[in-house]
Amino acid sequence: MTDETRPDDGRTPSDLPEPERRPDFLPADEQREQPGWRSETVSSEWGDPSGRPAFGAQSSSDDRTRPSDDPHRGRPPYGAPDSFSAPDPFSAPGSFSAPGSFSTPGSFSAPDSFGRPDFVGHTSDDAARANPPCDNSTRVFENPSFGGPAGPPPPSNALGMGAGWAPPPAHGGGPSGAAAGRRGPSTGVLIVVAVIIALVASLAGSLGTYLLTRSSGSTDPNYSLGPAPTGATNRPPDSVAGVAARVLPSVVSLEVGNGSSTEGATGSGFLIKDGYVVTNNHVVVMAAKGGEIRIMFNNRKTTTGRIVGRDPGSDLAVVKPEETFGTPEITLGNSDQVVVGDPVIAIGSPLGLTGTVTTGIVSSLNRPVIAGDESGTSTEEPAYISAIQTDAAINPGNSGGPLVNGRGEVVGVNSAIATLSRSLTNQSGSIGLGFAIPVNQARRVAQELVTTGKAKRPKIGIVLDKDYKGPGVRIASDSVEGRPPVDANGPAAKAGLKGGDVILEIDGLRLQDGNELIALIRSKAPGSKINVKYQRAGQERTATLTVTAEGDPAPTPS
Repeated sequence: MTDETRPDDGRTPSDLPEPERRPDFLPADEQREQPGWRSETVSSEWGDPSGRPAFGAQSSSDDRTRPSDDPHRGRPPYGAPDSFSAPDPFSAPGSFSAPGSFSTPGSFSAPDSFGRPDFVGHTSDDAARANPPCDNSTRVFENPSFGGPAGPPPPSNALGMGAGWAPPPAHGGGPSGAAAGRRGPSTGVLIVVAVIIALVASLAGSLGTYLLTRSSGSTDPNYSLGPAPTGATNRPPDSVAGVAARVLPSVVSLEVGNGSSTEGATGSGFLIKDGYVVTNNHVVVMAAKGGEIRIMFNNRKTTTGRIVGRDPGSDLAVVKPEETFGTPEITLGNSDQVVVGDPVIAIGSPLGLTGTVTTGIVSSLNRPVIAGDESGTSTEEPAYISAIQTDAAINPGNSGGPLVNGRGEVVGVNSAIATLSRSLTNQSGSIGLGFAIPVNQARRVAQELVTTGKAKRPKIGIVLDKDYKGPGVRIASDSVEGRPPVDANGPAAKAGLKGGDVILEIDGLRLQDGNELIALIRSKAPGSKINVKYQRAGQERTATLTVTAEGDPAPTPS
């Protein structure tokens, strides 16, 4: 039976300011006895459960005095406030809160008034009956550091001692510790916790989105880039594609072998009127010595061919295929109307790649080029060409193919390229300098080869001085190998030129060397007129020559 339900047995309420049965502790420091105080002992029942003496406890009995009739009983000492109200420390663990209290590890320190039952100084029999001592030993609790009373630790079995009892506060849990335990977290802590929660939630959401949207494997059966856009393949007729579409069917590829070894040559050509194919002489020269010519058309049909005629001096030849498979003939243009900067297209089989189209412009005109065998081991004379220079890519295998203008008309026959290597066995690729025979010269030579089997050689009837190093070209002063410097009744003699004269210009083009003069003369058709500016005895003169031709080829113009 607890105190709340026990009969009063004639007891009267205590005059304490606190509830009944909860008088305050008094300070436990050493003080001089005052009148009206009496000493009592504290039972050792409230010792440390671990068996160790409490902080400030003494092993022997120590007299304590306490006023029996103190009018200020229940007030905190040492200038503390008159009234001190604190929650019941035994109602819940750690709920100690009181201002002015002190706590140190291992000790109990608190003001007098904590609302606890008074275990020291009871004079009434009721108090003795309510809290009988367990043994005759005594123990004193005090706080030597701060001088305040040190309350005894609660018994280990406090949980079962009736209403109003509770487990003792945690170690060091004085009134200030109880207050700290009851206060919630600070505003800064709440903000930090909120930010952490937001970050975790964001990361969790992102992870969830990734897991939901990621592909389950390395492939996606539903992946599609959609259909290709539709559109016509027709191109304007004057575009490169439009020109190539018209010209490509007339271009052929030639393969030539000598029949006795694995050596051979490849080149290109184009179909002209009546199914003849125009190409370079150096492409078919091997067939002239017993080899075979195979011709492949743009539709990849092949046939054999035979040489109709060839001209080493112009590096041109005409071949007749056994079958043309309905291939259309190409359109021939006018090379005299070509100017520098005109767009051109080269078509052929460079490096054996049939049907190759490259584009560029005319980069120069009347470029003197020697397109024969310069080693001197060949029995054939070299070809002197006053060529159309182009930057369209031309490579070995393009030889004999057409160079066409923006209207798809042939303006030249691709014949030579400039390389950085002059080795005959080590050819290099295009460096942007390709040369084509003017189509007006190719037209005349091809017609002559078809009609007579050989081409006429244009001439003006002079022999050149090969040792001259000055400006222009000088006519030899004496006979060379039994030939006079100027042929009697020839075009030069009829115009008044003599041996030793220096030819400076032909048709307004200033000459650089003898090769340029030879190439210019061979590019002219017999019967054409040319204007000549020459120098004699330091004086410049002019004359007009009519180009003639001789029937038999000669190594140099005469």
